[in-house]
Amino acid sequence: MPDQFGSTIHLAEVSRRSAVILVFFPFAFSPVCGDEVRALDDLGQTLAAESAPIEVIGMSVDSKYTLAAWSSERGLRLDLGSDFWPHGEVAKSYGVFDADHGVAERGVFVISQTGTIVTSRQVARTETRDFSVDVAQARALRG
Repeated sequence: MPDQFGSTIHLAEVSRRSAVILVFFPFAFSPVCGDEVRALDDLGQTLAAESAPIEVIGMSVDSKYTLAAWSSERGLRLDLGSDFWPHGEVAKSYGVFDADHGVAERGVFVISQTGTIVTSRQVARTETRDFSVDVAQARALRG
């Protein structure tokens, strides 16, 4: 899937290098998503600097251009995957696509280096997530 920087995110390749925290959110430029993305960006930088890094990837159905504008406006370094076309295909594959509204739900998946989903959870669209439980699960994968 494309990211906001013009590169392609290959989740299978990323998960071979490190554990992954994959975070779905409905839309860029929306209130709750804006609150969360700053925390995710900081968290991603912290986890990437650890001796056994953990990759944090955000994902929405926004176009890569929308994600690029949002990323630039907020000064983000976090990879944001665009699940724009085919619309919501990745979110559908993880079971977090709301077809009635055409958006990804607020799902979080911790993925091991073997590509196995270790934990997953979903919260209401209006709820801001605390990612500490996901970080603990990803760190536990290191042994």
